[in-house]
Amino acid sequence: MKLNVVNSPKLLELKKRRRRIFSNKILLGLLGLGIIFVGLIYLSRLSVLNIQEVEVTGNKIIDIDVIQSVAEQEISGHYLWFVPKTNILFYPKNKIKKELSNQIKKLKDVNLSIKNNQILEVSVTERIALYTWCRDTIDLVVGVPSGNPTTEKCFFMDDSGYIFDEAPYFSGEVYFKFYGPTDTNTESPPGSYFLKDKFDKLILLKQAIEDLKLKPIILQKEENRDMKFLLSSKSSQPEIIFKADADFQKVAENLETAVSTEPLLSNIKNKYSSLLYIDLRYGNKVYYRFR
Repeated sequence: MKLNVVNSPKLLELKKRRRRIFSNKILLGLLGLGIIFVGLIYLSRLSVLNIQEVEVTGNKIIDIDVIQSVAEQEISGHYLWFVPKTNILFYPKNKIKKELSNQIKKLKDVNLSIKNNQILEVSVTERIALYTWCRDTIDLVVGVPSGNPTTEKCFFMDDSGYIFDEAPYFSGEVYFKFYGPTDTNTESPPGSYFLKDKFDKLILLKQAIEDLKLKPIILQKEENRDMKFLLSSKSSQPEIIFKADADFQKVAENLETAVSTEPLLSNIKNKYSSLLYIDLRYGNKVYYRFR
């Protein structure tokens, strides 16, 4: 007679005991994890570990309440219904910065830090309005906006060509103006760039023109890939025409050579008010015309 060792009472009892021990270990482990989880939730909600106030620094024009409102909105609520977003270890830092930049186009830089363990300090740098971008086109005959100047819609731009806020109407030549499609060509210009990849070089070209004692006040980018600076003048606005894909440094050099050489040198000095255009689209050949 053979003994069934596998199904012997002692072995079965041993298996049951091992299963009970294993089940108890699992229960104890789950209980331990539960206690740790509850403890972490409790700790995460302690007032000493949570943001109680939002403080804004660095703003000059933007209302503090606007910045605070965005930040407070992002730290309201909880993660997975348990951990508060105000916790100084887990607050949504990147989301706050992203939303502030998206909602407030005037902001150039945003930095966040925790001060005294309970204060969220939002340090901002605002964009400086150096130029304006305008929606209307230029009337090429008289060199003025095609619409009513008082209803012309313009927007402030910073030093990188970033359009960030609607500008009020200014009479006279307060800001240098840019005309032409934005890089995204959207209905809402704020948040867009004007010729981002070329903007710095355009500004250098503008400065080079100013160094020649000429005063550019408008830059127009046209649909035919030409660009033109319009110069300040009491009687008309002379144009400096060049190609959008040209080497702007070379354009500046050709212009400098032309205006420092006779007869254009004397003509500009003696009858600037009758200058119509200087055309720099044809390499080293410079064409100009007076009335």
